[in-house]
Amino acid sequence: MNKTIPYGKHWINESDIQSVVRVLRGDWITQGPFVSQFENQFARQVKASWAVAVSSGTAGLHLAVLAQNLKRTDEVLVPAITFVATANAVFYAGAKPRIVDVDPQTGNISIEDLKRKINKNTRGIIPVHFAGNPVDLKTIRKIARKHKMFVIEDCCHALGAEYDRVPVGSSEYSDLSVFSFHPVKHITTGEGGMITGNSKLIQDRFLKFRSHGITRNPKQFLNGESGAWYYEQQELGFNYRITDFQCALGMSQLKRLKSFVAKRRRIAEKYRMAFRDWPEIECLSENPDGKSSYHLFVVRVSSGRGGVFEELRKRGIGVQVHYIPLHYHPYFKKRLALKMGQLPGAESFYEEIISLPIYPQLSSFEQDRVIQTLRYVLTQYQKRR
Repeated sequence: MNKTIPYGKHWINESDIQSVVRVLRGDWITQGPFVSQFENQFARQVKASWAVAVSSGTAGLHLAVLAQNLKRTDEVLVPAITFVATANAVFYAGAKPRIVDVDPQTGNISIEDLKRKINKNTRGIIPVHFAGNPVDLKTIRKIARKHKMFVIEDCCHALGAEYDRVPVGSSEYSDLSVFSFHPVKHITTGEGGMITGNSKLIQDRFLKFRSHGITRNPKQFLNGESGAWYYEQQELGFNYRITDFQCALGMSQLKRLKSFVAKRRRIAEKYRMAFRDWPEIECLSENPDGKSSYHLFVVRVSSGRGGVFEELRKRGIGVQVHYIPLHYHPYFKKRLALKMGQLPGAESFYEEIISLPIYPQLSSFEQDRVIQTLRYVLTQYQKRR
């Protein structure tokens, strides 16, 4: 039987392994120099003033929202199609996410519904670059400025993407950006994440937040004491630190980011060419003002996902669905009093989407197998209808 082709997969080579081994054999495996080195290299990569590494993308989102000092009555707009962590970060910070519909051609946040959802309690927007495809950041920034709202980019899908010829994560059009280094993402540190931005003041706060709210910087001490032994907890923080050996892996992976993204884009183009004459399959639109890094390759099946998903999996094609709309989850239904039919774009999108395998090591032979299997399954499914 053919081996299952997963929808995503990390790529660890010998250079990555040796980078980690060197750290493990050294004096520091956590809270050492490799963390700041990775942060500096990452900031240069995305053209941001600074980067702060954390234990996960979820941790990064939590801290980014927490830094906005929200009240219980405050609301933050998030898209319906995203991983739950985007909205959970707002709950963690003690505020309320408000779910916004998506554009069914892209899966990105609907600008029109975003405008409709703004009210006197709206404090911010967390747009998600779904599948690596940049959102319309200029329009979102314009709306945010008009209503005096913050913008935090959820870039967990979008490392290596560009918007208006600027790397996603530069925070040129936002207050902060957050990335994930989960193994299916563009680069991996096992688990891990990064916050990027341009305000030095908030960078210092994140450095404290990720380590119990503690600072060891004498210039920041409030009690008037000093000494090499001395430190102060100044805020209620968390243990959201990342290790040095994870950062060594991240630095090694970052060297290959450009080639990783180029390979993903070639795979995406081959899919587009293969399905261009198949009316049953619709590929998502790419932002004409941007360049997707294709964390995912999502197609819409016009006849509905139906039994196609299960049949593909039976045949060794490890497809996935990204994502179940937030308002379908029992927790969000209960907390936000949401009902079916309120977000028609997200609901129709969800009923039809399938994420096909895409990762740098996907071979041309494997991709051909994915394409041929999908075509066969769709043909057989239509005959039975």
